[in-house]
Amino acid sequence: MESILLEKIGLFSNKISKDDLKPGDHIYSWRNAYIYSHHGIYIGDGKVIHFTRGGGLEIGTGTFLDKLIVSSITNHGGDNPCPNCGGKQSNTHGVISSCLDCFLSGGDLLRFEYSVSPALFMSKLRGGTCTTAASDPSEEVISRAEFLLLRNGFGEYHVFENNCEDFAMYCKTGLVVGRSYVLGRSGQANSVSAAACVARMVSPWASNAIRLCSDVGMRSDAVKVPVESLVARFNQADTLAKES
Repeated sequence: MESILLEKIGLFSNKISKDDLKPGDHIYSWRNAYIYSHHGIYIGDGKVIHFTRGGGLEIGTGTFLDKLIVSSITNHGGDNPCPNCGGKQSNTHGVISSCLDCFLSGGDLLRFEYSVSPALFMSKLRGGTCTTAASDPSEEVISRAEFLLLRNGFGEYHVFENNCEDFAMYCKTGLVVGRSYVLGRSGQANSVSAAACVARMVSPWASNAIRLCSDVGMRSDAVKVPVESLVARFNQADTLAKES
């Protein structure tokens, strides 16, 4: 009942029907009683490209994050392959394509908002639902997503530093932060920082202001990076990591 009320007053999400979906939409679905959400790019024909981890790779941190991360993994009933995807989504990782039903995993369908006003951004109770940044045309969005899928080129998944929301936002905007190509500027990651501020007795308004300042649409050091350059940078980082 509480989650239904929150949906109705629009504090957490932007629920839509499947009929409202358009290719190039950044969509998401809440997992585990609104604790975490999983994000992807809808490319049409009932298919979603998204960034995830599977095969049990998330297990073993020994913290509460294990439960949160595992809850974001798409699956279709254990080892049974999905009749639409033709694969075992729970055993895949990286940039993958799946059917919409596998992506949602029984959750609601929600659409991430772009070009929202700072006032609307500040009114949200938590991050991960909108950004002040503008979206590129759908053709560019889908092209980035398909290129990253082809190359599996979005680096190593990290729940705070390089996650599914970062992937979807990059596909929509082409933006990264600074010359170091920092991602990790997702609303969910920023919400954790804001929550830490609240824990230190900072006011809710101040914590929302911190989220707003961290939003990629508000940062002066956010720059457009071609998808080919981004993949090359991730590949270079992987090579250096293996050599060290």
